[in-house]
Amino acid sequence: MKLLNFLRGEAFARGVHPPQHKDTARMPITRLPFAPRLVVPLSQNVGRPARPVVHVGQEVLRGQPLAEPDGFISVPHHAPASGVVEAIRLHPTSSGPWTDSVIIKVHAASTQAVEWEQPQDMAAMNEDELISAVQRTGIVGLGGGVFPTHAKLRVPKEYPVDTLVVNGCECEPYLTSDHRIMVERASDLLAGIAISRRLLGSPPAIIGVEDNKPDAVEAIRALLPPDGDVTVETVPTKYPQGAGEMLIKTLLGREVPPDSRSYQIGAYVQNVATLALVGALTPRGRGFIERVITVAGTAVGRPGNYLVPMGTPLRFLLENVDAPADSVEVIFGGPMMGHAVACLDAPITKGVSGILVFRGQDLAPREARKSFPCIKCGKCIESCPMGLNPSTLGMLAAKRQYDMMAETYRLGACFECGTCSYVCPANIPLVQQFRIAKQVLRGREEAA
Repeated sequence: MKLLNFLRGEAFARGVHPPQHKDTARMPITRLPFAPRLVVPLSQNVGRPARPVVHVGQEVLRGQPLAEPDGFISVPHHAPASGVVEAIRLHPTSSGPWTDSVIIKVHAASTQAVEWEQPQDMAAMNEDELISAVQRTGIVGLGGGVFPTHAKLRVPKEYPVDTLVVNGCECEPYLTSDHRIMVERASDLLAGIAISRRLLGSPPAIIGVEDNKPDAVEAIRALLPPDGDVTVETVPTKYPQGAGEMLIKTLLGREVPPDSRSYQIGAYVQNVATLALVGALTPRGRGFIERVITVAGTAVGRPGNYLVPMGTPLRFLLENVDAPADSVEVIFGGPMMGHAVACLDAPITKGVSGILVFRGQDLAPREARKSFPCIKCGKCIESCPMGLNPSTLGMLAAKRQYDMMAETYRLGACFECGTCSYVCPANIPLVQQFRIAKQVLRGREEAA
């Protein structure tokens, strides 16, 4: 029997404790019906967009491939419902830009049953075949990174992984979809952990869960294998405990060096929702066609955790949860790291973990959100979990000194958790400034 030995570290330094608003934590996962039309963007991940393999007028089955990956850092997409390909054209996205999408007119009698799958013998596969099997599912990181999961599982051989860290913290306010997956789909999670451990060289796994989710811990512990290779540990509830660097610090007592990957210090981090999909879809040869999403906020009449078909138009979803489509503010993701939605006709994509809907009168007036000059209070420095100086970075961003931000003040170490913006008494949109700076720097690199 293998014993899991690790050094339990102190909780990470700094961070914040925003109100949790986890009112949906005890609401079971329920299915959302199909919209009359589903819009499947060909680009839903880090890397190259997929290439369509269907044509206009073609009938497709629920689960059938719609687009194939264009290279290794790319994933396929599948039909979320049975219907007819009505168009392949540009369509608006949640952030504004239009992107090539496959539009399916759903058959009125389409069922929720998956009608296209290719079950496969996982035990008979070698490593390359197993990686390809994961790629065929189209799974991407569901913790917010949307990096193709199969590519992340290809860890360079020169960096042996000694611990698989499974992230079940879900520290963002309002979001509880990961919580419900751990409670209701723990068997899928453990199956996904088994597949990942096999590809990583069979290291022990630690599932880190914040201590405000005792029912999730109990559900997982009830199914743990007896050999002790997989354990579950509670960690302090603090934001951003769910960041990979923070969870590694708390569970293993290790720090990820600047400009390094976690596997370079022997730790591989994966989100619970991602691994649950790996465990549920890969053995069956199914595609990623739906995901659990938390829908919450003051404007939602029926908040909860919904199993939503990919490509569902946001406007249709709002109608089905009794949220008015007018005079509301909509956020994809959580309030700390999410982004405001630019178009209510945008579809739900693989990276959407939550949808928050607020009435305009429930938010601070725009005058109250006005920003003021930095008063050098230091609150952003005290709260930054990466030990950066957000105040100086913000002042450099205002002067467009992007190179100095990156070279001298470690802009690349910022993972945009939003703690600096949250604590700033001057209402300076620091994290938004950092995102713009990174976009500019990436644009320069691509141009060069």
